[in-house]
Amino acid sequence: MNITDQVIAIIAEQAVLEPEDVTLDSSLESLGIDSLGLVESIFAIEEAFDITVPFNANNPSESDFDISSVGRIIEGIKRLKAEQA
Repeated sequence: MNITDQVIAIIAEQAVLEPEDVTLDSSLESLGIDSLGLVESIFAIEEAFDITVPFNANNPSESDFDISSVGRIIEGIKRLKAEQA
């Protein structure tokens, strides 16, 4: 399973949706994921990819991680994985 599919699976699980209902353009809000669901998604992503996501739940706008859409989250994870390699 590639990074994109894994992230979509994690986000779909948090949103209680099927993976095919999650698109790269989807925002977490549009999928019904609230701030708690977001934090849980970030934790699940960190665990799945063995990375640390630079995300401050208390101040999301100041985080160095774009969570504006599923596609942006995937781009951020790919960047973190590349930096880790």
